[in-house]
Amino acid sequence: MYTYSQMIAKNMLIAAVCSVLFSGVTFKLLSGNAEHQQKLQQQMLAQLYSQSVEYNANKIKAIAQPLTQYHFAQLEINSANAQQSYRVNNEQSAVAQLIAPEPAIFKLAKQQLQFKLQINTNDSATLFIYLSLTMMFLSFAIVLIGGQFSIQRYKNIIKSINLQIKNALTGILHAEQGADNKQTTLFDLPELNNGINEINEMVNELISDKGVLKKEAYIEPLTQFENRTRFVQYFESKNETVDFGVLTITRCSELQTVNQIHGYTEGDNYICKVADILKKACSKYQFAKIFRLNSSDFATILPNTTLKDAENYAEDISNYFNEYQQASDLDSVGYTGLVYFDKSNSLGELLALADTGISVAQTKQINAWYAQTDTDILASSSASYGNQNWRQEIDNVIDNHRVKLLVQQIKPTTRSARVYNEILARFLNSNEEMLPTASFIAMAEKLDKIVAIDKLIIETAITEISRKNLTEQHFGINISARTIHDEQFMIWLERRLLKEARIAKNLVFEISEFGLQQNIKTSKRFIDMIHRVGARITVERFGVGLTSFKFFRDLKPDFIKMDSIYTRDIDEDKNNQYFLRLMVDLAHRLSITVLAESVESQEEKFMLEKLFVDGCQGFYLGKPEAI
Repeated sequence: MYTYSQMIAKNMLIAAVCSVLFSGVTFKLLSGNAEHQQKLQQQMLAQLYSQSVEYNANKIKAIAQPLTQYHFAQLEINSANAQQSYRVNNEQSAVAQLIAPEPAIFKLAKQQLQFKLQINTNDSATLFIYLSLTMMFLSFAIVLIGGQFSIQRYKNIIKSINLQIKNALTGILHAEQGADNKQTTLFDLPELNNGINEINEMVNELISDKGVLKKEAYIEPLTQFENRTRFVQYFESKNETVDFGVLTITRCSELQTVNQIHGYTEGDNYICKVADILKKACSKYQFAKIFRLNSSDFATILPNTTLKDAENYAEDISNYFNEYQQASDLDSVGYTGLVYFDKSNSLGELLALADTGISVAQTKQINAWYAQTDTDILASSSASYGNQNWRQEIDNVIDNHRVKLLVQQIKPTTRSARVYNEILARFLNSNEEMLPTASFIAMAEKLDKIVAIDKLIIETAITEISRKNLTEQHFGINISARTIHDEQFMIWLERRLLKEARIAKNLVFEISEFGLQQNIKTSKRFIDMIHRVGARITVERFGVGLTSFKFFRDLKPDFIKMDSIYTRDIDEDKNNQYFLRLMVDLAHRLSITVLAESVESQEEKFMLEKLFVDGCQGFYLGKPEAI
């Protein structure tokens, strides 16, 4: 059904077509009439001059004088000897010129005269314009009036249909309410009844699925635990039966390391195993709830449980984690922070206290737990207790050189590819137990100890390479973004590498793309210094920031290592294949070697080789080993 604007547009189009057709007919008629008038005037002139027996060709101007009373657009009379001529030209409008016929040419042999004649059609043109405008106005008026009548008719039809639907729905409602008298409708519409039945079925289906949809919105798909949104709702809506309890946060400390070294599939298996352990330990506590807050953190609420009883729960988790670690290739499994709550505590305060408990636990033995009872920590202006413990542990690692180095190979895809082995650092506490690597690095950054840690790793690597006479092998060493922008570190590193020139030429320093972007000027100075002493540079986690290749042309790195988001499932992801192929082509044009990390399967390796990646690194190709 047309809208009002569509109806008007349609009527206007009809009016325009009618006007054009009328104008064309009128134009044709006036043109024919003008041509007929021109022929009559031609005959008149021929008769006039043929009857001039005393005509003298030398007196054309005098004889032609009577013709001035006629309105010619163009009249030209020439004598046979071309000695005398008579010309008349009158201007015509543009429309008159369209209507006027072509000039007519004829001769009178006896009188030795030639005529060129064109009739004046100004009056006909004026008539044509008046008629066209009148017709156009009348056409538009008639069409608009007809459109108004049509619109009114459509409105009446719609009103009738609306009344019919209203009566039909009223009858259905009365039938559902058990009315004795069935209300009749104006029309019998089985299609309408069928449509209403379908709508009712859809509504009922949605109502029945409401619980399923609500459940899916609050369930984390990997572990089937409720997510952070549900955790907040549950905690903030504690009912009258929950007067107090214990909140525990368990952090999977090795998730980042497992994802990078073993692959994301192993990372998922690791998370699922931790989830199973938490369910097992939680089974002893009535009404306990477990939530997955984010990728690495789980929360457990133990309602109406004392802190002493909750410590038994944390101890069970720690024992289960130790058993799992012994059967797996992990440095640790997880750490737990506990905090007691009642109705006066806010959720934000409890989460902060539990997080501090995790920080303290990570400085103790592997897979430890810690119950945070000092609530005054949050109000302290100095570093928290957890930070103080971390500072002591980091200083202990630096002072006693408690670092262990592992290496993971990068396998070349061709014989001519230049690759190296990446050095991975692990840190030990005073009991010679490994501290969680990701947490250790994060706390070193936070406590401004990362430059000293990077120095320790580089010094230890140079010492091990020299002591084991590994000067023919190439090794990659990670450096933090903050360290490369430290002026004193740059001076120290240049002197150290110049002193160990044989080893320096085999070292590759890995820096994240984000770290280089933080200060382009100092990044370029650092890279120039590394090249000056004979070492090389890798831009790792490449592709996350999508830096322009002008940036790399200026900095001139030797390698780029593609981030795992592009290499994971590369055999199935067509978009990543296209992107990676483009990056490889551009990098090779700049003489940059392209590496891929987190390679977890043979299919991924084959696809990366097809895309001409120069080297691959991942759990499928080789596990970290002692240097």
